[in-house]
Amino acid sequence: MNTNEVMQQLESLGSEQTKKTLRKHGANEPIFGVKIGDMKKYLVKKIVNQDVPRELFATGNYDAQYLAGLTINPKEVTKEELLHWAETANCTAINEAIVASLAAETPYAVELAKTWMASKEERIADTGWSCYANYLSLAPNEEINENEVLALLENIEQNIHGAKNSIKYTMNQFVICTGTYYPPLLEKAISVAKSIGQVHVDMGETSCKVPLATGYIEKVIEKDRVGKKRKRAIC
Repeated sequence: MNTNEVMQQLESLGSEQTKKTLRKHGANEPIFGVKIGDMKKYLVKKIVNQDVPRELFATGNYDAQYLAGLTINPKEVTKEELLHWAETANCTAINEAIVASLAAETPYAVELAKTWMASKEERIADTGWSCYANYLSLAPNEEINENEVLALLENIEQNIHGAKNSIKYTMNQFVICTGTYYPPLLEKAISVAKSIGQVHVDMGETSCKVPLATGYIEKVIEKDRVGKKRKRAIC
């Protein structure tokens, strides 16, 4: 399928109800309102040409950008493309779910994460924290810089409650991911989780809640899943 054909099918799959839900979660126009399950069912396997995901993302359309993340090959995406995608994402949800997750699957995950985390722009810094958290869920333990992760945990412990709204959410996720996927710092993650307690984030008109890091990590321990890595960050 070419880009025009994909856009036409995305539009046909959209619904006002899904669009309304996505708008409540921060998605901006242009948007069709397509369920992720429908993208996977009807479109993902039909997109073979790797120019198509790039063209889809360039439209600025929320659904097209999400589909671009599902179909682009992380082995072929460049660092420059990811930097551009972070700047041109439709909304914070695309920054977190698509750009950060995709970047986490590339060889420059940590480099990009640290570049983004240093940004003064909320959604860019948010992308960085999300990218690093996703990286922890994928990378072999021996490739992870323990001292760097420890320093980031200490940063979170000291600064999370004064951070910008979406950054508080992804900082909390970073603590959870450390405790869930990186056993060498499990005890430190638990300690930081207890220290920060409940993190309050304005979730807009949605019913979404910020997970309590201590409770989440405890459940992972109970299920004996600490250190069980994921195959992909994009979902």
